[in-house]
Amino acid sequence: MVTTGAWWGVLPAAGVLLGAALAAAVLAGLLDPAGGSTLARRAGRPVWETARLLRQRRRGVVAADALLWRLGLAGPLVVALLMVVVVPLGDRVVADLPVGVVWFNAMDVLLWAAVWLAGWGSNSAYGLVGGYRFLAQALGYELPLMFALTAPAVAASSLRIADVVAAQRELWFVVWMPVAFLVFLGAVLAFSMSGPFAYPDGRDVAGGVLAEPSGVDRLVLLAGRYALLAAGAATAVALFLGGGSGPLLPGWLWTLVKTLAVLAALVTLRGRMPVLRADRLMGVAWLVALPATLLQVLAVAVLAVGRG
Repeated sequence: MVTTGAWWGVLPAAGVLLGAALAAAVLAGLLDPAGGSTLARRAGRPVWETARLLRQRRRGVVAADALLWRLGLAGPLVVALLMVVVVPLGDRVVADLPVGVVWFNAMDVLLWAAVWLAGWGSNSAYGLVGGYRFLAQALGYELPLMFALTAPAVAASSLRIADVVAAQRELWFVVWMPVAFLVFLGAVLAFSMSGPFAYPDGRDVAGGVLAEPSGVDRLVLLAGRYALLAAGAATAVALFLGGGSGPLLPGWLWTLVKTLAVLAALVTLRGRMPVLRADRLMGVAWLVALPATLLQVLAVAVLAVGRG
């Protein structure tokens, strides 16, 4: 039984999300060979970078649309928070929406507008190119992501994420829908612009959407990217890894442990794969990932009907 919290519960949800985002940043520092000669220096790198950006003066851009730019820069962090409000933390959830799976996908689409605004509002050619690159990349991963989300919903016969978690009491969905799980994790890396999907902030365009933000603006955008990574990991735990199910420990703690484990896997992958251009990503996504995910959904539907 999942207990729904009041909307003021967004505050603890935000705390959990930011904590997970910080953990992802620390993991990235630990796994980055260029982060320093010792583990302590690597772990402390996000802290020093945060302090540096807080002290750094904001850089102005000629004729920038300040309102749209600020909305775009803050957008990823806000979207990540809106994603996790439907994800159960053990037996509690901020908003137990009957269409939680659709809500998650809708927030991903909202992210398209946020990243594009971050590029457009800066009045910078490099930023605009980065924004359009993200849109091109999103066209590649969105359809496979939609069907990867469909698989657990079909298995649970519900779009409510709490129902999806409850349907995994006997067997986690990752066991019999591994393709959907892997495609979902790939989409998480894509919408957080990480690893092989860091094309929108490529060095060939001076950082793309990261070309112009500085100081607090840059810090907010970077925090949003790590928060998206954390939100995706938490959702993967709910949809495929049984949520808070597990022996001995309370449900909320199992959710956090599994989320950190998925985060560690994502952070490890992001630093060990080459960046894909949007056209190559679309070829792989539509010619390989999409058919494989459709076959996965078909297999899940057949098994679900058989069990019913």
